[in-house]
Amino acid sequence: MSALRLVPLGLGLAAAGVGAAIGLGAERVAVGRPLLPGRPRGPRREVPLGSLTGPSTTVRTGDGTALYVEVDDLPADEAARAAAEHRPTVVLSHGYGLNLDFWHVQRLALRGRYRLVLWDQRGHGRSQRGPQGSATIDQVGEDLAAVVAATAPEGPLVLLGHSMGGMAVMALAARDPDLVAERVVGTALVSTSSGGMEANDFGFAALAPLLRRVAPTALGLLSRQAALVERTRALGGDLEALLVRHWSYASDVPEDVVDFTSRMIAGTRVEVIDDFFPAFAAHDKADALGALAGGEVLVLVGADDLLTPPSHSEEIVRRLPAAELVVVPDAGHLVPLEHPEVVQAAVEGLLERALRLVEHDRRSA
Repeated sequence: MSALRLVPLGLGLAAAGVGAAIGLGAERVAVGRPLLPGRPRGPRREVPLGSLTGPSTTVRTGDGTALYVEVDDLPADEAARAAAEHRPTVVLSHGYGLNLDFWHVQRLALRGRYRLVLWDQRGHGRSQRGPQGSATIDQVGEDLAAVVAATAPEGPLVLLGHSMGGMAVMALAARDPDLVAERVVGTALVSTSSGGMEANDFGFAALAPLLRRVAPTALGLLSRQAALVERTRALGGDLEALLVRHWSYASDVPEDVVDFTSRMIAGTRVEVIDDFFPAFAAHDKADALGALAGGEVLVLVGADDLLTPPSHSEEIVRRLPAAELVVVPDAGHLVPLEHPEVVQAAVEGLLERALRLVEHDRRSA
């Protein structure tokens, strides 16, 4: 395979912090026929994916970047609020190339029972891109700290992070271990890594060295032609869906899930994908994991995740031996959308354990 042919693949792999999804229109024209015949449609959803909204606010970071945040508060009903009074605030951080809508299933299940904080990482969704050089894992940890300070300045916390969102949680732990030790009673690290991402082969073991060389160059070139790339991305379709499914899912997910994923990725500008791509090779927060040990920890990954394989989760658990490890069969990188019932059951278990920890702390106090 020539380097030229690897350009769209390299860009796809970069976007694949969530699953590759470039699907250039010219290639679709060349194919000239559907690539995904008979995709399962799945049951009709009462609440379509991505349709949940909540009161929004803007959080300004230390470098002035405006982050878009939504807060699902507790119900106004006094009995409901009293029942949830001592429950932790749940802060949900999405992954690379996605936005806060990624947490649709978990948000739908938890809203009204817990106070929820969801945010778009810089450059993603409705958040600003930030100044040049700010697309780093340390910076998204700073951003998470700013979101917590603005929306949940006191009380216990449960942090849910997927992919780069999990890295943001680790960066927060490295930045402010005292905050984590004092307030974080539960953490879910989903499809993520504490380091060693530069060794990933993305499911192409023989081509991995070439891909790692080509992808950054391809991204740099294409980011300088961003308008053209965005137009061709918009013309994608079957090929884009095929790429999304390959790097995001390991089973036959419904058509609306693939379309929902494609829309989120297509909404992330190629310049942002280019900005963040180098951050993953530099990411190393293994030493910060110990700060999470005072609370309950769930580590969850798809058995067939090509982007953050189970070995990365196993390494996290090696450093946090009290953590619960859940490896979901027939699941790829976007396991919360692929097997939502399994993930939600694990999250509910984490929250129950975190609540017991809160009650224990209250009794001790």
